[in-house]
Amino acid sequence: MPLVHRVLSPHPITSLDEYLGRGGGVGLDNARQVEPEALIDEIEASGLRGRGGAGFPTGRKWRTVAANRSERVPTTVVVNGAEGEPGTYKDRTILQNDPYQVVEGAIIAALAVGADQVVFATKASFGPVVERLRSAVGEFVAGDFAPGIELTVFEGPDEYLYGEETALLETIDGRYPFPRIAPPYRRGIDEVVEGSGDVGTGSGLSAHVVMAGPGGDDDAPPTLVDNVETIANVARIIARGASWFRTEGTDTSPGTVVVTITGSTEQHGVGEVIMGTTLREAIDLIGGGSLRGAPITAVMSGVSSAILPASALDTPLTYEDMAAAGGGLGSAGYLVLTEADDVVATAAGASRFLAVESCGQCTPCKQDGLVLASSLDKLVRNQATERDLDTIRDRAATVADGARCSIGLQHQAIVTSLLERFPEQVDGHLTGAADAHEPALVAELRSIEGEVAVLDERHQQKQPDWSYDAVDSGRSPADRFDEHRAPRELDREP
Repeated sequence: MPLVHRVLSPHPITSLDEYLGRGGGVGLDNARQVEPEALIDEIEASGLRGRGGAGFPTGRKWRTVAANRSERVPTTVVVNGAEGEPGTYKDRTILQNDPYQVVEGAIIAALAVGADQVVFATKASFGPVVERLRSAVGEFVAGDFAPGIELTVFEGPDEYLYGEETALLETIDGRYPFPRIAPPYRRGIDEVVEGSGDVGTGSGLSAHVVMAGPGGDDDAPPTLVDNVETIANVARIIARGASWFRTEGTDTSPGTVVVTITGSTEQHGVGEVIMGTTLREAIDLIGGGSLRGAPITAVMSGVSSAILPASALDTPLTYEDMAAAGGGLGSAGYLVLTEADDVVATAAGASRFLAVESCGQCTPCKQDGLVLASSLDKLVRNQATERDLDTIRDRAATVADGARCSIGLQHQAIVTSLLERFPEQVDGHLTGAADAHEPALVAELRSIEGEVAVLDERHQQKQPDWSYDAVDSGRSPADRFDEHRAPRELDREP
């Protein structure tokens, strides 16, 4: 099954004029001729699901946001381009290749949910991608393609949690990327309530955000948050129809998916495949197969779900099939491991990444996460005892307790899958039969240059308090930072 080009054009689109000349803009023209409800119906009929990780039905999300709109304060659309999942580079590739489809899709989404503002949220460190996006937005504004809708580009921090949709809204409103309890359809970007709220209504929420009631609270404008890849599909669906979108993929996972392949493969890269393509085929098509033809032993979907064994390589890339295999489609970024790699070292690196990036609002996530990372560090260095292994099992069971976001669950899934699916490798480090290693570097991709992935190596110096100090303060980010201090003031590497 070959690579396809629905979202990723074979050649980059260099201007709005070129985009329009290739058929762009038809979706927006069609959208202006129908009622918002018809747009939501079409997206719902297409079966498009979120490409940011969770796979939530896009049409259902749009309908929920529309149903909870405020009569007084307009809705906002946020396009989530805060890509930070280790092993994933698909959103930046889409924006570099053709940002115009993303801008058009976002304007259509705004028309569908009654929004007067679209925020394209990316990271300041994505320099060239941000410039490309700003240029495309500027061309749409200059051409008056979005009358009555403000288009802005927001550049946020590098923290992993910035990509979590409620933490994203916190950051846009000038606070730190700490996830909140209230979902975006119940509470949008702007903080409009003073005080932390009473127990049961707002206590425990990030910042001063009080939980709004359903049904369109006048002081609680909702926000529609969709991933870059999700929005990149919208314009063509509205231009060509839901039935066209369903000509590729499966009934429950229609369309295509943009996949990133890194790790022990002949090359690293990003490519678009039809939903239902197997994981093995995607590795061969995009990565050129395993490095030097070595047998693949495991595959990690970033740090978002369980580690998959080699027996799962023929699993179709669909939401339901990947879940049935005990993993997840996630953001379709896959780190390939062969016999030359140490799965325990990779799991230890993933554990460290999640422990460091936890904000600490949920104590088990941060504290149990740090214990897991420390214990796995000892294990992969062949310094662990049976007691340490018991600690790993115990903390894996509690790390997600009371979690308001998915980091604790992700940590739990990775460690549990290591113990259950790779017991021989774990035992090898416990007994000393395996060679000792340091934890592998698991971090955000900075770029893919010459078919080689470049990782954020500075993450090795990042402390659990989110500083780059020589010594960790021992405080969690949620305790360390004032909630009203701008997130760009986070401590950075000198």
